[in-house]
Amino acid sequence: MKGRKTEKISSKNVVGALAKISEAIISDLYLEDILKLIVSVTAEVMGSKICSLMLLDKSKKELVVKSTQSVSERYNRKPNIKLGEGIAGEVARSGIHATVMDVKKDERYINREIAVKEKLCSLLSVPLTFKEEIIGVLNCYTAKPHRFTRNEIDILKSIANQSAIVIENFRLVVETKVIREELESRKAIERAKGILMKQENLGEEEAYAKIRRYSMDNRRSMREVSEAIILSEEMKKSHKKNT
Repeated sequence: MKGRKTEKISSKNVVGALAKISEAIISDLYLEDILKLIVSVTAEVMGSKICSLMLLDKSKKELVVKSTQSVSERYNRKPNIKLGEGIAGEVARSGIHATVMDVKKDERYINREIAVKEKLCSLLSVPLTFKEEIIGVLNCYTAKPHRFTRNEIDILKSIANQSAIVIENFRLVVETKVIREELESRKAIERAKGILMKQENLGEEEAYAKIRRYSMDNRRSMREVSEAIILSEEMKKSHKKNT
């Protein structure tokens, strides 16, 4: 690729690439930054003209381009691909990698007009798999005809497997954080309800309605309103204690 034989790709470069991707698990990067790191590192190691990462939207059963190191707006804005359609769609459906000598001449390739304009040629597409579930595909394109070797395929599969772990771990962290914040919100609301019920002799539903109404009127979350009520109560208790 780019005039370089993949057999000459050093194991040191591959290990370094996998390490960079692995480190993203414990980083403070957002998912968008993690995906950008993956395609940039992959393109560098594989010597690709364009490397793209597509994730599967399970609700729509479509592959969506989430990141690419390409500056091409045509490629970056290319439409979603239905699961099972086109080359990438079939890879995502079957879980089996695919190689194409020239996407411009392959009838299965959906975006041949973009391939012609961007001068894309050979393609290697591998699935992103996590715990036997396919979450997307990783694609590498060359500018000239290239027959992908077993070594190249294995390298991209290794990168894809490591990337899938990073992506799913990030999602798990986000989901855990959301659940934790939801629990904290519920605790705050329950405590604030109790304070209002005691202070104003309200029923549980009335206290909840009052918090909700104040939240809507002041464009504040119910958690923010509840925490303000709790803080006010704690300040009152502190004042009484000190006087």
